[in-house]
Amino acid sequence: MFHDALSLSEARRTALAAQGFDRSRPRGRVDARHVRRTIRQLGLLQIDYVNVLTPAQYQVLFSRLGPYEKSRLDDVVYRRREFTEQWAHEASILPVESWPLLRHRMKTHRVRPWGFETFMERHSDYVKLVLEQVRARGPLSADDLPEPDGAPRRMTDRWGWGLAVKRQVLEAHFGFGRLAVAERRPNFVRLYDLAERVLPREQHRREVGREEAQRELLRLAARAHGVGTAGDLADYYRMPVREARPRIAELVEADELREVRIEGWREPAYIHPEARVPRRIDVATLLSPFDPVVWTRARVARLFDFEYRIEIFVPRAKRRWGYYVLPFLLGDRIVARVDLKADRPRRRLLVPAAYLERNADPGTVANALATELWTMAAWLGLGSVAVGRRGGFARTLAAAVRA
Repeated sequence: MFHDALSLSEARRTALAAQGFDRSRPRGRVDARHVRRTIRQLGLLQIDYVNVLTPAQYQVLFSRLGPYEKSRLDDVVYRRREFTEQWAHEASILPVESWPLLRHRMKTHRVRPWGFETFMERHSDYVKLVLEQVRARGPLSADDLPEPDGAPRRMTDRWGWGLAVKRQVLEAHFGFGRLAVAERRPNFVRLYDLAERVLPREQHRREVGREEAQRELLRLAARAHGVGTAGDLADYYRMPVREARPRIAELVEADELREVRIEGWREPAYIHPEARVPRRIDVATLLSPFDPVVWTRARVARLFDFEYRIEIFVPRAKRRWGYYVLPFLLGDRIVARVDLKADRPRRRLLVPAAYLERNADPGTVANALATELWTMAAWLGLGSVAVGRRGGFARTLAAAVRA
């Protein structure tokens, strides 16, 4: 039974419970069941291969499950094929049954980098050849394809990175739903195959109307968020909020969502009927910059009074916090942030900078964070933790790490 209003603390606990932080990490060996359950609870995992620590999709599971063999995720996704990749909240891993919910977006997919449509129109014969090669030869990577016009060609994306044209053609077919990711090689390179040969037959053939697909995506977003505004729910699957609002109204009318007021929030919020408001959240974990808890920056500010942004594309001199900064969640509050880097040649987990959030107890946070840093280091195969000098919390944290 829900009240018409929630305190900010209740909203935080509801949101964290929906993300799986209302239960302890598994005490024994983490197996495929834990991985499967976690992805399904979240609805999707955002993929990001910035390898400062380890790719983001592995970090998100670590935050909830603790140390586990990364091959568990690879096995569930690419060998058992219970999950697949597609554009959802950016590039994502998601259950195969979610593929039909995104098909209406695949039909209007915008290929990347922006403007690549022009190349595809001018070289339509090559675009068709790539699809024919995959159909005839089975799963292929860009390296398995001939070059357009017989010579390597590259495009530049908005970040200034050079992208191989043949890879981008594969990506375009993938975005349109013609191809799916069949597997990833140990170096993370994608192998693409025809979607009908990767997805279960019933999911590949299942048709879902645009509005019903949007309602189901919003149901999934509400379940994963627990509680959120229309903008929060829309952002989970990158749906335009103007399209989300009428679907949310329909879900409220059908009693599949309930409108609630949250202390200090200007906009109304919506709570999922299965959402729980636990009495407390007992967790101590580092959050990936690509974790669903911190995806929507405005939501993080509203829920946790925490200002956050990723600064990997910010010039060093203009960075406020660091290159790859992870928030530290303790209980139902974000109490610190640390800049992290895996120094693999010297087998060290580096903490170049550490910052304590206001109203957090330094001793309590330092001890809990030090424990989590050592746990992460061991999971990454690193033998030590080294704390640098930047940030007002560095000295206190360094002492706790040494202890």
